[in-house]
Amino acid sequence: MSFTSPHTFHIPVMGTGYTIDTPIRVAHYGISSVISIIDHRLTEQMREFYSKKFNFEFTPIKEKEADCRARRITAYLNLVKQIVDQNTEALRNSPFEEGSEITKYFEMLPETSPLRVQYLKMLNLIGKERHQAEEELRKNMRAGAIDVNIMTKIDGGGIKRVKDEDSVEFNDAHAALRGFANSELASSVVFSAGLNPRLYGYLSQFEDFLPDANGFIKKKVILKISDYRSALIQGKFLAKKGIWVSEYRLESGLNCGGHAFATDGYLMGPILKEFNQNKHELKEALLPLITDALADSKHLVDANKLNVQLTVQGGVGTSKEHEFLLNTEQAHSVGWGSPFLLVPEAVSIDDQSLQLLTNAKEEDYYLSEVSPLGVSFNTIKGNSAEVEREAKIESGKPGAPCVKKHLAFNNEISEELLCTASVKYQKAKIDELLTKNLAPVEMKKEFKKIVEKVCLCVGLANGALLEIGEKVNKGTQGVAICPGPNTAYFNNVVSLKDMVDHIYGRVDLLALRERPNMFIKELELYVKYIKNLKEELTEHTGKQFNYVKKFLRNLDDGITFYDAFFEETKSQLGEISEQAKKELQRLKTELTSLELTLT
Repeated sequence: MSFTSPHTFHIPVMGTGYTIDTPIRVAHYGISSVISIIDHRLTEQMREFYSKKFNFEFTPIKEKEADCRARRITAYLNLVKQIVDQNTEALRNSPFEEGSEITKYFEMLPETSPLRVQYLKMLNLIGKERHQAEEELRKNMRAGAIDVNIMTKIDGGGIKRVKDEDSVEFNDAHAALRGFANSELASSVVFSAGLNPRLYGYLSQFEDFLPDANGFIKKKVILKISDYRSALIQGKFLAKKGIWVSEYRLESGLNCGGHAFATDGYLMGPILKEFNQNKHELKEALLPLITDALADSKHLVDANKLNVQLTVQGGVGTSKEHEFLLNTEQAHSVGWGSPFLLVPEAVSIDDQSLQLLTNAKEEDYYLSEVSPLGVSFNTIKGNSAEVEREAKIESGKPGAPCVKKHLAFNNEISEELLCTASVKYQKAKIDELLTKNLAPVEMKKEFKKIVEKVCLCVGLANGALLEIGEKVNKGTQGVAICPGPNTAYFNNVVSLKDMVDHIYGRVDLLALRERPNMFIKELELYVKYIKNLKEELTEHTGKQFNYVKKFLRNLDDGITFYDAFFEETKSQLGEISEQAKKELQRLKTELTSLELTLT
């Protein structure tokens, strides 16, 4: 991870609520995870809950107070650190005996961990030697990182709280970044959803993001990327500001949870190869830029002490895939997200959503258009937010009250920025639609586009609030859920230890289920995606048509890559490679058929 981690996996951010307190639950076991820090109201509610639970003093930061967003986030992150430190110390001081917390810590470590090797040796010792070995183990234990996520698209004005909050520094993303920067954490911020020049330029105002003479950076930057080109462009932009990107986190465009940013048909396998082939060149391109940026400051650093790491996430589901990414694709860590939605020890999830996941079939997971951001969103049929939305449509009152306004970006109705999931926006758009005298089929289609949006600001937080027994907003009580397609193969509630043991191949939670290789599953999702996009084409000319053709060419190149890839990896993947080649042929045939319809 961005800091020394005992494990070779991390738990990525999941919505605004599902991993909001994951570090409190798992960091003392050495497991790193990521918190979304956009929702300052949720962080404040969680701060109040955990302050009471751990008997810490709680002084509320009210919404009318100056800079309340950033201050709330800082206060919550400091509390999380305090609790993680306390949990870690308690674990460190527990006895080495069956069922103890410290025993659980070491038993969950990967076989390759030097600490685990030392632990197994200690078990065979007695007397003074054992005591000395135990103390050495206690000294070398590390907690997992408490990383944070900021979606760069969340850069709107939001609600002004006090008179002087007109500046861009008080918008949601900037306030969240400031909240993290002012916290006591030594960890990383994960930027997702692409380059935001205004937000990235704000980083260098905080000393913690700049390297010291030894190359140490207290608060590091992780970029979630979809391809090598994105890594190079964003890395250069930040290096010119004196900011070093310590880690590039490659995520599948479609085989992931939450918002899905489909690439132009570029697949994870070829992207991994390109990144690894160019990793050295990437570093060499960035070093002179950051050296020049820091030349006149106290942060001038020996370039050799700055490193570049690659982590991977999106659709990983077996220990073989995990090991392959680590050993063959040179990933520093592998993200396991959606499967942890079935691990209540690790995430905040309400009982109803947990039950929904355990009963869901593969066909229940789908790529929706429910997000007000206008970006495709992975979700599951029958979630309570969807049920609530449909009930409002049936009653003739579609839309949700816009309470948090994190996604209020639309200005086509009025000068006031509105969320497309809000009552105000949807009512205005429906009234406008009724004046157009469209044919019934077209009217139904356009109506659906308006009312399919769901309030994610509240919906993604409700699960965490329900799980701790808090009341949720009366206007939006449903829980939005954001699992990736890979969740379909994990439909039993399991313990934290069992999921970790599955990741490291000590148990197999998928023993009785057929599941395609992660690369094949991603390809399958891309073929389905472009097939649906192609069906929306009204004519074989224009920008959209050319985009589809480019997309198909890239998928063809990806299939050619995988033809050779699965042949070359026979020795590592065995029968998985053979099965993948059969699935590859099927998808190749489907793609060829699709291409013929465009000629």
